[in-house]
Amino acid sequence: MSDDPIPGTHIFDGAAARRGYALNKMCFSFNDANNREAFKADEDGYCSRFGLTPEQRRAVRGRDVLALIAAGGNIYYLAKLAGILGLGVQDIGAQQTGTTVAEFKERLQSYAKYNAPMNRRESRHG
Repeated sequence: MSDDPIPGTHIFDGAAARRGYALNKMCFSFNDANNREAFKADEDGYCSRFGLTPEQRRAVRGRDVLALIAAGGNIYYLAKLAGILGLGVQDIGAQQTGTTVAEFKERLQSYAKYNAPMNRRESRHG
């Protein structure tokens, strides 16, 4: 069995935690509504206050959750930031799959149709 990560994934280990400490600390601060408002008023200033790296700041400006994960962000903390940025789960899913949000939604709907349980009249047993 290989210890190599799945291609395209980022393992959140000790090194990632150290790399993303400032980013995750900033995201944790969003538990306070005043901090969320301060971020909205001056994103760059707020990022500077926490000492985000240029890479992390670019990812925030670009609304690029995958780049934030690569920069040491923990998805549980990043969820707060994603909400402030107006990004939903489908936006993040689209980023992860390299599709548009519309294409991602269509893909989800096709999976739902394909995997829908049969109703009772169609069942072989009833």
